[in-house]
Amino acid sequence: MCGIVGYVGKDNAKSVLVESLKRLEYRGYDSAGVALLTDEGIRTFKKVGKIRDFQVELNKINLYSNIGIAHTRWATHGKPVINNAHPHLSCDGKVALVHNGIIENYSSLKEELLSKGHNFVSDTDTEVIVHLIEEELKSENSFFSAFLKALSRLKGSFAISVITVLEPDKVFCARKDSPLVVGLGDGENFVASDVPAFLPYTNRVVFLEDGEVAVLSKDEVSFYDFSGVPLSKEVMTVPWSISQAEKGGYKHFMLKEIYEQPKAVADAIRGNSGWFEEGAPLDFNFEQLEGIHIVACGTSYHAGLIAKFYIESFSRVPVNVDYASEFRYRDPVISDKTLIVGITQSGETADTLAALRLGKERGATTLAICNVIGSTATREADGTIYTYAGPEISVASTKAFTTQLTSLFLFALWLGKVRGALKQEEFESLYGELLELPSKLESFLNTERKEGTVKELALNFYKAKDVLYLGRHVNYPIALEGALKLKEISYIHAEGYPSGEMKHGPIALIDERMPVIFLATKGRVYEKVVSNMEEVKARKGKVISVLNPSCKEANNLTDYPIYVPEVNEFLSPILNVVPLQLFAYYIADFLGYEVDQPRNLAKSVTVE
Repeated sequence: MCGIVGYVGKDNAKSVLVESLKRLEYRGYDSAGVALLTDEGIRTFKKVGKIRDFQVELNKINLYSNIGIAHTRWATHGKPVINNAHPHLSCDGKVALVHNGIIENYSSLKEELLSKGHNFVSDTDTEVIVHLIEEELKSENSFFSAFLKALSRLKGSFAISVITVLEPDKVFCARKDSPLVVGLGDGENFVASDVPAFLPYTNRVVFLEDGEVAVLSKDEVSFYDFSGVPLSKEVMTVPWSISQAEKGGYKHFMLKEIYEQPKAVADAIRGNSGWFEEGAPLDFNFEQLEGIHIVACGTSYHAGLIAKFYIESFSRVPVNVDYASEFRYRDPVISDKTLIVGITQSGETADTLAALRLGKERGATTLAICNVIGSTATREADGTIYTYAGPEISVASTKAFTTQLTSLFLFALWLGKVRGALKQEEFESLYGELLELPSKLESFLNTERKEGTVKELALNFYKAKDVLYLGRHVNYPIALEGALKLKEISYIHAEGYPSGEMKHGPIALIDERMPVIFLATKGRVYEKVVSNMEEVKARKGKVISVLNPSCKEANNLTDYPIYVPEVNEFLSPILNVVPLQLFAYYIADFLGYEVDQPRNLAKSVTVE
């Protein structure tokens, strides 16, 4: 959540910063601001609302600067108003700062700074940092040393970028528990919360670790720890192109990313199949493995629930799945024979990182399932399985989810093979069916593109007030995910349940006005799902079903069918979720909502 951009170079910083902010809109925000360092000092511009409106106002201002910082704010401390928008200025106007994260000791720092005569104009925790730097400048002999001294007094999480008239050719940056990445250009350098911000300019990056500082000028970048000791950092090349992060003719990123799933799943298969010949995805004695804890949040948590079916069925290893935000508080049983698997799309999810760290502290081995190369999770975990989804810009996850499932399916196959729990013929059959999955995804999406079945269905139900999603076995987490997608982007109340739980409460809600969406494809629980459909029909519920053409019994009970190709039961979640993604998308679009940037949500949740 929130977005930081900093630039120093050869171009007009105003244009570079605003265009870079637009590529971070998926992180979620309610206001935007820019600070530019000019011959007359620091000029700041802020606006509540969308960047496109902010850009219109900025374009009216004839101002040139080759250095500046910018920010999109997602309110934590203080309402979304102009005074609370970043950047924040020191009292003398000589220092401007933007910040992501939460300063936990801001109250005591603010009280101290007020007593020393500092004037605060916002309700934010962030503003204490810029005043603290200003105060430290009274006793330090350089801006850099004052910056470090201020950092040493902060408690909490922060990614910070600062400009000052005292060092008019530099951007100062620091990171603790909030992502920050430096982009290395030719005669220009960048800093941002995420790589897409500067991807049109460079794909050469350096990821800051916790407790590290970067000082950018147009021709070089220097790195230090919080004590000021110089560091040598590895330069990485990000394998994403700017075309991957643009809409490519689609109305929204979400729709584009839904239609990218056949390729994304194929890339995940290709990228992770090497273990079967080349060895393990991490160094661990898997024959001694006693248990796995999967920790994740939101959509990634639903991927973890499905992975539990995969791993226990294929390898016979017991699996617990926890919300990462709760994992630390239940005193989990962990040993050196435990594997902690953290699933995180961004690799920066604060709760998931904290859960992985707890596992390591207690002697467990950790594995990250992640889409972002070089992210914190991938650097801190003992091993990483990349999902190869490419950049996902829409806040509501689609292809990141299906590639997580694909990668976890492959891991479960590999683990079953290594432990001798999966016979060779079973492995070959499952792996062979996985290889056919991208073409079946493509087939469904091509049919949908031509016939518009889901779009027409959404037109019938976009005014619904409540929707119930039901599934069993590997598809009950898909019911949860379908409901989450609808809630996230259409703001319609929706609930997902295992079908067998319907009788234990949700059945009381069902009447002729209630749409009920069933995952009713072929599998070991197909007949059970059909029985649950009978119960809904008996109460006059509107039945929508995702089913195979051969599912005659389910079809007879369905008012609105969505047909998908038949696949192995364990692979059906990867296919069945796609029509639910489309259903949520079209409903939100018909309602006229901001599909890619739903209210109150952020792509990367970097605070607890």
